Amino acid sequence: MNLYQRLGFLVLGSRLRRISDSFLSEITRAYQNEGVEFDASWFPVFYLLAENDSLSIKELSEQTEVSHPAASQLITGLKNKGLVTTTTCADDGRKQLVTFTTKGRELLTRVQPVWDAILLSMNEVMNNEPECKKLLSAITALETAFQETNLAERIDKHLVNSLKLSDHE
Repeated sequence: MNLYQRLGFLVLGSRLRRISDSFLSEITRAYQNEGVEFDASWFPVFYLLAENDSLSIKELSEQTEVSHPAASQLITGLKNKGLVTTTTCADDGRKQLVTFTTKGRELLTRVQPVWDAILLSMNEVMNNEPECKKLLSAITALETAFQETNLAERIDKHLVNSLKLSDHE
């Protein structure tokens, strides 16, 4: 058992980050192997725009569950690369609608086969390890638990209780 496995929840964030970094590194390498310049952080925007003709930055922010400024910053980066464009919504002048440029659509057609291959590959990996089959539902359950629980508050409560116990000793 390695350090991370032994320490359990004390290093949960570190383990998740290590897994994420490793996974994203492999995904980036897969894009590079295909000669596709695509940053994995663009995936949610590309996926959502592939499903919709256009979306507002607010809609992208809500659907990807990131702050409006973070979504706006990502869109600005994609605009600077010539992959998306924004136009003012005719119904609401405050709304910026995001759509693919021709260059963005061309990149989309190159990344979609990679997405399909990622899904097939991950299904193979998951099917080879019975415990892995529970991963996505476990992550969803953990996300829900964190949304419903103020973890810092719980930690504070336990600290206060342990301080009270040590004061009585």
